[in-house]
Amino acid sequence: MSGAVRVLVIGGGPAGSTAATLLAREGLDVTLMEKAVFPRYHIGESLLPALLPVLDLLGAREKIDAFGFQFKGGGHFEWGHESWDVTFGDLPGWEADYSYQVTRADFDHLLLEHAKSQGVNVMEGVEVKRLGFDGDRPRSAVWASTDRGGDEREIEFDYLIDASGRAGVMTNRHLRTRRFHETFKNVAVWGYWSGAKKLPTGPRGAIAICSVPHGWFWGIPLHDDRLSVGLVTHTTDFKAKRDSGLDLEEIYRAGIEECPLVADLLSSAERISPLSVEQDYSYTADRFSGPGYFLSGDAACFLDPLLSTGVHLAMYSATLAAACLASTVRGEVTEQAAADHYDETYRNAYLRYLLVISNLYQQYQGKESYFWEAQRLTRRDCSDADMKQAFTDIVSGIEDLRDAKVTLEVALEAVARAHSHMVEVRREPSAPAAASTPVGQDELTQARFKLFNSGKMGFPSPGQVRPPGLYVVTEPRLGLAHQGH
Repeated sequence: MSGAVRVLVIGGGPAGSTAATLLAREGLDVTLMEKAVFPRYHIGESLLPALLPVLDLLGAREKIDAFGFQFKGGGHFEWGHESWDVTFGDLPGWEADYSYQVTRADFDHLLLEHAKSQGVNVMEGVEVKRLGFDGDRPRSAVWASTDRGGDEREIEFDYLIDASGRAGVMTNRHLRTRRFHETFKNVAVWGYWSGAKKLPTGPRGAIAICSVPHGWFWGIPLHDDRLSVGLVTHTTDFKAKRDSGLDLEEIYRAGIEECPLVADLLSSAERISPLSVEQDYSYTADRFSGPGYFLSGDAACFLDPLLSTGVHLAMYSATLAAACLASTVRGEVTEQAAADHYDETYRNAYLRYLLVISNLYQQYQGKESYFWEAQRLTRRDCSDADMKQAFTDIVSGIEDLRDAKVTLEVALEAVARAHSHMVEVRREPSAPAAASTPVGQDELTQARFKLFNSGKMGFPSPGQVRPPGLYVVTEPRLGLAHQGH
């Protein structure tokens, strides 16, 4: 045995670094184990402004600001036959009115180095091979250095935060509870370009999100004068093109030709990287917490790159996990109540994005439908002239921060209202899909309603008993508080 710690964090990405730093700042003994040696490449470069309050909690905002990442003032959508902007400066009552487009190698490295400066024992180049359990509770980890194969050691811990990303140490190796979505069977193909034009419209530093007949493109400007350009297409269409003899390059280039905005941005640019491809990246675990452990970030779930929610959900869930764990250790809440609160609150955020992204993939509905559906998923009552504000609140991540500061009953009621509406819509004849609807749209719609009506995705039923009224507080210490106390 090589020692014992209060908290073991597996993974040094944004989720792991955030949770470890916050817990260390609360005085807990934290060890973080990361398989790679940073800096290391990672996709997921467009961030949401909801991370700014988290960076403040971490004490890392000045370091991120000082690096010089590309300022992100919002997003520009060209979706179906319509276009609109999302401007973070339009968020009323929030100072989080901007974000960043980042090179993840640099961003993640800054967060991990900051964790070290806050007292976290960070071990890089270390792989957790397996976990030891006391019943259902993880109690120890067997690990080995990645550059000295075979020399295994063991560490004991009281609590575990699994932030191991897609590797999913708990879910894939032990719990076996990861389920892949039938709803989002997409493939992403991307590369980096030099000499691209600036986006001629939209907020400063905006991400461009543009639909094409069988999918959509992202265009993300980075601080080093590169443009990240990715094509997301349904796996059915991708396979059909590969079966017809097209290679990855031809599929990517054909997609660009179908997207006037992206084609114009790249008209005088040169691609300076090979193409990368990812698939089977949309999944969820059955539960996000359990006896003595929390699944954070991609270790728990990942939806789709459409709204750039990956880093947001990673840092949001890590903050929530740290608050739950800190209050548990201090005896302010029971371990079970904290675990239930974490699971329900994190799942609420995930479900809301599931609904919004699913709705966007039905391109024939139009932007007013997207805004209207978004309003049903918030606790705000927006006027007809201000429906877009609810959409902005959700896609910026701000609505999740509001949820963390209110009781679960209020937050979940919004999702329940949207679920009830979805059931009613299912009873009505479907509108005909437009020509720009991605291949597999009928499949997507059927799977979507099947998930909602089965209850498997965790929607509250009428009369369901909800956990006590807990919410996150940051003063005088990070933790959970009871409503009315």
